[in-house]
Amino acid sequence: MSTQATVAQRIQLAQETRARFVAQAGLVMGEVAAAVQERLSSLINEPAPSREMHSRRDAWTFYQSRRAAWLDGTLKQWQAALKPPAAPKKKTLEDSFELVGTEVADNRIVASRLVQALMEKVGPDFNDLILRIKFLVGTHYSEGPEILQPEVLMLFMVEEWALTGMPLDSWAMVNEVVLNLLTDRLKNAYVSANEHLIKRGVLPTIELKDRVKRVTSAPSRGGSNGGPASGQSPLEPASGHSGFYDSTSSQGGQNNQAKPSTTSSFSSRLGWGQETGSSGRQNSGYGNAADETRLMTSSTPLARARSRAQGVLGQLKRLLIGSGGADFEATHYQPPSPALAAAMAERPSTGSFYASSEESIEDYSPAGVARVAGDLRRRTSDLKNKAETKSEKATIEIVALMFQAILQEDRIPPGIRVWFARLQMPVLRLALAETDFFGTLNHPARQLIDRMGSCVMGFDASGIKGSALEAEIKRVVQVIEQYPETGKRVYQLVYDEFLKFLAQFLTNKVSTQKLVSVAQLVEEKETLTIQYTIEMRNMLKDMPVRDEVREFLFKVWAEVLAVAAVRKGPQDPETLDYKKLSTDLVWAASAKPNRSDRARVIQDLPKLLQKLRAGMTLLGVAPSEQDAHIKTVSDTLADAFLSKTQAIPTEQIAAMAERLANLEDFVSEDGMGDLPLDAESIEMMLGIDASMIDVVADGGSKPTTAMLAWAQELQLGAWFTLDHNGRLAQVQFVWRSDRKQLNLFASTDGHSYLIQAGRLAAYLQAGLLLPQEEETLTVRATRDALGKLEANPERLLG
Repeated sequence: MSTQATVAQRIQLAQETRARFVAQAGLVMGEVAAAVQERLSSLINEPAPSREMHSRRDAWTFYQSRRAAWLDGTLKQWQAALKPPAAPKKKTLEDSFELVGTEVADNRIVASRLVQALMEKVGPDFNDLILRIKFLVGTHYSEGPEILQPEVLMLFMVEEWALTGMPLDSWAMVNEVVLNLLTDRLKNAYVSANEHLIKRGVLPTIELKDRVKRVTSAPSRGGSNGGPASGQSPLEPASGHSGFYDSTSSQGGQNNQAKPSTTSSFSSRLGWGQETGSSGRQNSGYGNAADETRLMTSSTPLARARSRAQGVLGQLKRLLIGSGGADFEATHYQPPSPALAAAMAERPSTGSFYASSEESIEDYSPAGVARVAGDLRRRTSDLKNKAETKSEKATIEIVALMFQAILQEDRIPPGIRVWFARLQMPVLRLALAETDFFGTLNHPARQLIDRMGSCVMGFDASGIKGSALEAEIKRVVQVIEQYPETGKRVYQLVYDEFLKFLAQFLTNKVSTQKLVSVAQLVEEKETLTIQYTIEMRNMLKDMPVRDEVREFLFKVWAEVLAVAAVRKGPQDPETLDYKKLSTDLVWAASAKPNRSDRARVIQDLPKLLQKLRAGMTLLGVAPSEQDAHIKTVSDTLADAFLSKTQAIPTEQIAAMAERLANLEDFVSEDGMGDLPLDAESIEMMLGIDASMIDVVADGGSKPTTAMLAWAQELQLGAWFTLDHNGRLAQVQFVWRSDRKQLNLFASTDGHSYLIQAGRLAAYLQAGLLLPQEEETLTVRATRDALGKLEANPERLLG
């Protein structure tokens, strides 16, 4: 065959590669279906709350009849998508604001989370495959949905799950099993597809220039309307390759090197034609800008932020892999070269910012920050001169640019920035040895820097100087400096310690501690009220109890039991007495066919009514309202006294009494609803003045499921702008209750906001609560570093 393959041959090879990949993915799908069956079977044998057990049994039952349909439907969709991607339809403004159904949005969210996790493992192999396919077909490659893209595979699989009738929430039961299996098997499929193309001579070696230049089509080199030069094949390699069957060289050829578009983004010059999505990959048919606009109100903003962040890391990983050539592979990293290791081990000269871990740093003025920046640049230059490989130079430069950006982050007090800057050398040491620092958002070093940065974002220099938070950050930095050879372990250790410190620091003010104590008790009381009501309903469902008594027990007495349990303890004699009164009332209100029972009711009635009043007084019920309840109970007892119907068996009353005495052993979170919270309940519970608390209880607009999920994922210590009742305040998230029903935000002026979970999600949805950070500190720093390299790519290896 000739050196230059025909257009048809190139397209045929690309299509053959897709078919091979889909065939391998189909085999994986069979394993996935079997693994899901095994997982669902194991779940129904594991203990769980009754509601969850019911959901598990439903999922298992549904899957028995829908397994084959899900497997066949997914495979058919994959086969149907085998054709080359079609050019995406040009969207109008109306298309951009098209509404998407809840089910469609949910499917996309589930699929995007799978893809995000997958791309951390398969990303480099997938990137290489798309690069080779683009190079192979040139101008015939369209940026539409591509079956090689993980998001296309995952979306079809999740959509078929819903189409077969499986409840979408049942996917969470099998998500981890599916992800683990797909990650391993699909990585092999991408590796196999790359090997197939390499054997046919398609980009045997992918070098940095192949990643940095656009690899989309043959360039304009003489045609008046942007077409190929006269006599040139429209699919002739754009970067100097002699032909995709030439496996002896990936460079050379004549002067036909592609010229990048002057308007292309840095991501395009890394080999990607569009803005990156959830893992640094191209946005496909359901991930382009218009789709993101349509999903804006139905997907989690935090998930979108993570998606964008993963895209930034994807760009960075491709850049680093490309910069290293043969000495820097995605799955194998070498320790620093001897010369660089020796240079990093040297103690800087006296007076340098890095001269001593114990050195006192007091100059936080602009001049002092500039001095630190100068130290960083000089140290970086020295290390790059000692580096022996391209990957080492690239790593040094990227880390330096990241910390340069952190040092320039003016929303962080200068003193904290200076201490953050001391982490550059430890992080560089870590990145050279364990370069997953560049590829994962949950690396402990990133998490540590991000969390410390978010906590200090709302303070000025005077507000943090000398504080316990500043002292803790200094301690963390010094511990890391003292243990340079322990890798990520020291970061994980101090990160865990910082989280423990943070939980105490955020609530260490006396006023805040009091609010937290109140909120915890309120949540406990309201939770117990709901739980007691549910349990008493269960106990009375088969008993012939009059409706008036049922209503009093459920709406009044359950709350009395809850308040008594919170104030005095569930096994306190007074609480137990109130519990026993429940059974006494049920018995007294039942029919009394014999004389001895009627005599007992007459004898015990004054004491019973007195205890009912005492319980309602504990609850804070007004005297007039107490009178109304007592009259209703008295009238009911009088009717029961004359009733000739069947009495409640003594055994049932005894069983109820025993269960009530140990009610806390039976109640569970199953069936929990929203807590009826207000400022009055706080004052009633503990008798404190709630003037410094704004209680924002549930109500108003109903938030989406995605917003409720976002509210649950907010991190303690983060700063927000709150717009409540027309008043703007800068607030810090300082506490979340154990059951995640209550959330406390503290403003800098001493005012606090206790916000219920549902209302918190509604405020996020309406934009009344806005995070002050759209991206984490290290992601912003990485994006800034990539921006500098876009403008000045020579500095990466220079």
